[in-house]
Amino acid sequence: MLFRRCFWSLVFRRPKKLILVALLVVVLLQAPAAAYAMHIMEGFLPAKWCLFWWLLTIPFILVGMLSILKTVERHPQLKMLLGVAGAFAFVLSALKIPSVTGSCSHPTGVGLGAILFGPAAMSVLGCIVLLFQALLLAHGGITTLGANAFSMAVVGPFVAYYTYKLCCRLKAPLWLGVFLAAMLGDLLTYVTTSLQLALAFPAQVGGFTASLVKFMGIFAVTQLPLAVSEGLLTVVVFNLLAAYNRRELKELSVLGGESRFTEGAGMR
Repeated sequence: MLFRRCFWSLVFRRPKKLILVALLVVVLLQAPAAAYAMHIMEGFLPAKWCLFWWLLTIPFILVGMLSILKTVERHPQLKMLLGVAGAFAFVLSALKIPSVTGSCSHPTGVGLGAILFGPAAMSVLGCIVLLFQALLLAHGGITTLGANAFSMAVVGPFVAYYTYKLCCRLKAPLWLGVFLAAMLGDLLTYVTTSLQLALAFPAQVGGFTASLVKFMGIFAVTQLPLAVSEGLLTVVVFNLLAAYNRRELKELSVLGGESRFTEGAGMR
């Protein structure tokens, strides 16, 4: 009981301290990371799979561009918040830990933007984030951008968004919806990456299934704690936005019925 009370006091009354603690944990975890670690690196996937994932991703990007244009046209004042969502994803996903050969584990940061602007808009922001990281940080690649975008900018945001919506329908506490959305969006990103690697490199014994189990097992060691950390950090950031950008969140219909979902969480 005492632990529970201290935890929620830290989350909702001292968000700045929790942000510092969460960032410190992430930095410590990535300390041994080599500079060449990346999501799925340039040239690692066969050409046919690069093309396949590009073809799957492009329709989501086009729909996302229309969604962003529609939102900005209706609410021009939300451009800054849109930039915040993109910057949040850029910073978190740039913190990487070597994991599977040719790839790595890192937070994704896409859950927050998916909750605020929807999964289609986050597909565009996520793709931009991955493009800048590939060009400026050697994190990922151009040929593998379609595959990386599909996992982090398509699957992750859609899982996060519909997890959040399901929690709202079930009248779960708002903090729980945000936490689960960010955590599951992160985890499913890496399930998708494992799927992509298993399809491209099936095991000699056991084929696709054996390869998928191996990749997911290796990812789980680093990704499970990272997903929980990202969920907690997203709750803190969302709480700060709810406190200082309440009008914008109401315009996005994110806080329209928040009074039903905040019981017991202290989120005001």
